[in-house]
Amino acid sequence: MIFGSLDAGASSFITAGTKITFDGRDRDGFVILASGGAGARIERGPSIRGIATSQTRLTALGAVLAGYQWFHDWGVVAAFAGPEGSIEVEQSILGTMVLPDRYGIRLHGEVWARPTEESLLTATAILGSTRQSAWGRLAWGYDVLGAYLGPEAALYADGTGYSKLGIGVHATDFRIGDVSFRASLGYQTETGGGGSPYVTLSVWQPW
Repeated sequence: MIFGSLDAGASSFITAGTKITFDGRDRDGFVILASGGAGARIERGPSIRGIATSQTRLTALGAVLAGYQWFHDWGVVAAFAGPEGSIEVEQSILGTMVLPDRYGIRLHGEVWARPTEESLLTATAILGSTRQSAWGRLAWGYDVLGAYLGPEAALYADGTGYSKLGIGVHATDFRIGDVSFRASLGYQTETGGGGSPYVTLSVWQPW
């Protein structure tokens, strides 16, 4: 399977990757999950003579994870672990600074469950050591014309002290041919009390 996503708001991030299974796409078995992405966000910068400034942080991330997926009558559970790396650039009033490359470990877990025939519950958690980052998303949806519609909540935090919380609505698993989509719309708050709308679009397709 190949996949991609775009998160657009006050901070933006784009990701692409592939998921490789060895025992069939819808069967228990080992999985390789490889992904890469890049993004930008505005955050608090250095203070100049007591005056607060802002800076832009540009980030590129990549990871190759190995894991296992378990299929049940009610859904699927998957767990992955493996190396990750990151590159960051800070652009502020003082100039541009390229931070040293960092490497570490990423843990990734997800659940896609169907509590009833018409509903879908998804939970995802990702922990990364290179940026001391944590991201989680919880969503519920009800089947409406072949797609699951419902609320979602997502939380992100990292070692810089930055965090954001988003709450919105989503439509998951609507399809055009063999391509599946998830679209989300909501409102997110970030460190420092700022808030803004956000839009997310995810796409995935079997090999």
